[in-house]
Amino acid sequence: MDDQDLAHDQLFAKIIAALPILADVSRGDLLLFRYLDAEHALVVGQAQPHSILPLYSESLVGKTFTASELPAVFAPRRRRLWPELPRPAMLNGAPIVRQVRTVRDAQGRVIGALSVETNVLAFERHRRRSRVFQRAVDQLQWTALAGELCDASGLSVFGEHDGIYLVDMQRRIQYVSGIASNFFRRLGYMEDLVGQRVGSLATGDAQLVERALASETCVEEESEEQGLIWIRKALPVRARMPGDTALRRLGSVLGLGARLSTGSYPVGVLVTIHDDTEARRQAQELKVKLALIQEVHHRVKNNLQTIASLLRLQSRRVESAEAQALLQEATNRILSIAVVHEYLSQAGGTTINIRDVARRIIAQMRDSLMGPEKQIRFELQGPNIYLPARHATACALVMNELLQNAVEHGYRHRDRGNIVLALEDEGERVHLSVRDDGDGLPPDFDLAASPSLGLRIVRALVSDDLHGQLALTSQEGGTLAAVSFTKQMDDSERI
Repeated sequence: MDDQDLAHDQLFAKIIAALPILADVSRGDLLLFRYLDAEHALVVGQAQPHSILPLYSESLVGKTFTASELPAVFAPRRRRLWPELPRPAMLNGAPIVRQVRTVRDAQGRVIGALSVETNVLAFERHRRRSRVFQRAVDQLQWTALAGELCDASGLSVFGEHDGIYLVDMQRRIQYVSGIASNFFRRLGYMEDLVGQRVGSLATGDAQLVERALASETCVEEESEEQGLIWIRKALPVRARMPGDTALRRLGSVLGLGARLSTGSYPVGVLVTIHDDTEARRQAQELKVKLALIQEVHHRVKNNLQTIASLLRLQSRRVESAEAQALLQEATNRILSIAVVHEYLSQAGGTTINIRDVARRIIAQMRDSLMGPEKQIRFELQGPNIYLPARHATACALVMNELLQNAVEHGYRHRDRGNIVLALEDEGERVHLSVRDDGDGLPPDFDLAASPSLGLRIVRALVSDDLHGQLALTSQEGGTLAAVSFTKQMDDSERI
C-alpha cells in the first residue's frame, strides 16, 4: 500500500466515524461510496437516521454498484456540471430524493461520493426551513467529507424530538429550531433568541461552544438546570474557502479538478439539545420496580426452600419406603421451581437461561436421588437458551420429571448408566431431550394411558404451558424422551 492509498483509507475512516451524527442532522440515510474505477463503486459506509424513519432495512456495506445502477453517484467522477443538486429517484417503488456529495483527497482528486437519501416529505420539510440552517447542514456535510468533523464517533444520537440551533463565529445565535425554542422557554427564555449572543444564556452553552471551537472537535456534555437534565452536543462547522466551489465547478468542466487545492475555515457551531429528564425518571422508576420484583422472587425462593426442608424432615419420620419416595419427588419438584425464582431474583430480568437451570436441577438430582450404590453419570449438552420466566418454570419442571423418571424406572435393576440431557435451539423452537441407557420401556407402554404421576405432569406442562409436543420411545439400549416447543408466547401470557 502506497502513501496515497493510506491517506485515502484514513480519510474514509474519518468520514465513516462521522456518518451516524451526520445522518441524524441531515435527516436522511447516508451511503458512502469509494470509487474502484470509472464504472464501479464500493459502499464503505452507511448510516441510518434516528430523527426520521430510515429508508434502508439492510446493510449495503461491502456491496459494489455500477454506473448504470446509480448514475447520480458517478456524476462527480464524470465531472458533470452541478452534480450535487438533489435529484428525484425511486427506491423499492417509492419516490425519494437523492443528493450526492463529492469526496476529494488532499490534492482535490475525486475519490468517492456520499449519497444523502431521504423521503420526499422530509426533503420538502427541510427545504422550507431557514436558509441559514440549510446552509449549515450543507457545511456540516462538507466538514465531515473533508475529514474535519473530529471526535464524532462517540456522540449520542440526535433524535426526532431534539432541538438544534446555530452559533456563528461572533458567538451570535443565527438559527433556533422550534423544538429548541420550546426547550429554552422551559428555562424562562420567552424572547426570540436569534441575533442574541450565546453568552447571554445563563446556561453552559457558551462554554460548550468555546470548547468545540478551541479544540476543533465535537463535544458532548450533560447538565442539570432547574430540575431538568439536558444533553448538549456541539458540532464545529467549517466552510470551503471563498471561491473554492465556483473554481471546482469550472475546473470540472475544464478537466482541472485534480489540480485545484482545497481550503476551509470555521463558520460556527451547531448545538443540539436533548431533554433526558423523562427518560431518566422512567429509568429510575423501572430500576425501583425491578428491585421490588427481585425481592419478591428472592422471598418466593426462600419460602419454597423452607417448604422443601419441611418435606425432607417429614420424609425422615416416615417409615414407609413408598411414602419417602413420594415426599422426595415432591421436594424435587418444589426445588426445581425454586431454581427459576433464584435466577429471577439475581438477574432482575424476565428471561432465564434454561441451561443454567438444567445444571442446577442435575446437581439436585445427584444429591437427592442418587444413593451410594448408584453410579449414574449425568451429561448436559447444548447451548445457552433464554426463555420467558413462565416457559422457564414449566421447562424446569419438565426436565426434573424426565430426569427423575429416567433414574427411577430406567435403572431400577441397574446400578450404573449414563443420562444425557440435551438442549437444541432452532431459532423459534426449542428441542429438549433426555436419553438414558437403562432398561427401556415396557413392550405395552402407552404414554396416553400411563398411570405415572410424573409423566402426567410432563404431558400437562408440555401441552398447556409450553404448547409443544412430547414423545417417549424405546431405543436400542435405553429410552428417549423428546420435547419440542416454540419460544413464542401467546398474548395472554404477556400479562
